[in-house]
Amino acid sequence: MIKININRFGEFEFDEGVTLKEIISELKKDGKKIKDVVGGKFNGEIIDFHTPIRTDGELKFLTKKDPESLEILRHSLAHIMAQALKEMYGDSKVHLGIGPTTEHGFYYDVEIDGKRLTDEDLPEIEDKMREIIQRNCEITRSELPREEALKLFENKREIYKLDIIKNQIPEGEPISVYQQCGFIDLCRGPHLTSTGEAGVFKLISLAGAYWRGKEGNPMLQRIYGVAFWNEKDLKKYMNMLEEAKKRDHRKIGKELELFIIDEDVGGGLALWLPKGAVIRNEIETAWKEEHIKRGYQLVYTPHVGKEQLWKTSGHVDFYRENMFPEMMIEEEGYFVKPMNCPFHVEIYKSKQRSYKDLPIRLAELGTVYRYERSGVLHGLMRVRGFTQDDAHIICREDQVEKEIEDVLHLVLDTLKTYGFNEFQIFLSTRPEKSVGDDRMWEVATDSLRKAIESVGLSYEIDEGGGAFYGPKIDVKIKDAIGRMWQCSTIQFDFNLPERFDMYYIGEDNKKHRPYMVHRAIFGSIERFIGVLIEHYAGLLPLWLSPVQAVVIPVADTHNQYGGEVVQKLKNAGIRAELDDRSERMNKKIRDAELKKIPYMLIVGDKEWQTGTVSVRTKKKGNVGVFTVDEFIEKTKDLIEKKSTEI
Repeated sequence: MIKININRFGEFEFDEGVTLKEIISELKKDGKKIKDVVGGKFNGEIIDFHTPIRTDGELKFLTKKDPESLEILRHSLAHIMAQALKEMYGDSKVHLGIGPTTEHGFYYDVEIDGKRLTDEDLPEIEDKMREIIQRNCEITRSELPREEALKLFENKREIYKLDIIKNQIPEGEPISVYQQCGFIDLCRGPHLTSTGEAGVFKLISLAGAYWRGKEGNPMLQRIYGVAFWNEKDLKKYMNMLEEAKKRDHRKIGKELELFIIDEDVGGGLALWLPKGAVIRNEIETAWKEEHIKRGYQLVYTPHVGKEQLWKTSGHVDFYRENMFPEMMIEEEGYFVKPMNCPFHVEIYKSKQRSYKDLPIRLAELGTVYRYERSGVLHGLMRVRGFTQDDAHIICREDQVEKEIEDVLHLVLDTLKTYGFNEFQIFLSTRPEKSVGDDRMWEVATDSLRKAIESVGLSYEIDEGGGAFYGPKIDVKIKDAIGRMWQCSTIQFDFNLPERFDMYYIGEDNKKHRPYMVHRAIFGSIERFIGVLIEHYAGLLPLWLSPVQAVVIPVADTHNQYGGEVVQKLKNAGIRAELDDRSERMNKKIRDAELKKIPYMLIVGDKEWQTGTVSVRTKKKGNVGVFTVDEFIEKTKDLIEKKSTEI
């Protein structure tokens, strides 16, 4: 017998292998009122009506009101799509890869003999999926012996399913399949009880995907879909997608001349144009000033390092597929750096450290290089060369709690400066396989938890989701159209201090192993700027704008005064330009708005005579007439405050 504590109902005993369907049936026999259940959450894992429960644990029933229930819907729709493809193009001709859920939907990687899908095929696939939903096929689960499963998928010519069974499912582990109206697929679940329960969906795109993500393997087609329980949520999401297209940082970056990616230079290697460099310089300058103020020491490290360094760190053995190829120089191997950590460790080790020296906080805007497949590169969001706002804190055990709290405050203060005020925080704890002793994990995890609680924010615990070398906090930010972006990380590392034999001399004159914390606020400068561009749709806060004000003469006769105003603004440290083109004033205003320039200063006869400017913004239109000095004072105040308002 196993004991299951059911949310709102208490603890019950059941036979091992009991299913959610059987549990609900037993509770209803006892007079318990249970309705609208579509699945469950057992010990943090989403399960369906057919999933056998074999251990003690905590169970919560899920209804459509629970966000987690969408995983069941979306997983089922992935199977419905796979069934549709089989029926449309032939069972033996469609070879299925994997079909997991995503944040807003699902995808399936497929290979179709003699057929390459295009966007024009998607509506027809959708129609077939709706037909399958209308059939209301019962969805069932069963477990097969390993040999029977291998024979089944061999007969069906499902080469990728065979690969999964042979190479990803350990001997002795249950092999489950789900069936619906003659369609059968290898799957762990969870699923609905019938296709008729499926909600609304939309197939949105196609992409290429190497099997298992390895370039030497066959290229499959990945079909993406989104799914929700009701039309209202689907429409809301599709509207968000349309808005996201308008805000695409690649489109805006080109229009505003911020950056380019030139294939002659190389995919995933951004070239910052002068205006984009202004944004980047403002961010980096503010970052440096804030870190110095908070007790960090800035360092600079090389872009390459000897092979032995990366062997000691473990990168050569465990990270090599993400590194650029080795270079041979004077018969010694060198790698361009994928991370800054080993260099910071060597700086720490450059002299003997005492307990009195700690904490040491080393910070660097360090450019790193990682090999990414060309198919996953995406503007500034996914690149091969990027600058991490990296820092490593080396401290004693008694300093850990305060250091982590200070770091989290720095993270949140920084992100709020850029106009991000809604966060999701995740605390990832110790996985089954890990390095470091129990005490270090306990101290580190407790310090992360207390830091989150000290700022009064809610958080989710990802049990066992930490890296093998330490627990961590991940911070996601919410943008203007509701998307969440992974941003900041605070990560303990018990691995590198051991590998590099880091130590300090304690009060007892003995060697002690320090705690080391990696942390990045932006993650990467490139990606963060990409997020900023999309968050603000290109109209960045005044202090970040490449051009903060454009002076627009009403006529050519006002160019002289306009030039004098521009010079005065520049002398005051405001980035200003003069639009002295022989164009109509209204066209100049429209052009300035398209260039996302915060302030437009209109100057004509009246302004010239009174030493004033007529101020206009894109959001508010005309905001009044000011003397040049008044405008400078107001503008400089907003810039110095790093205000996100104009």
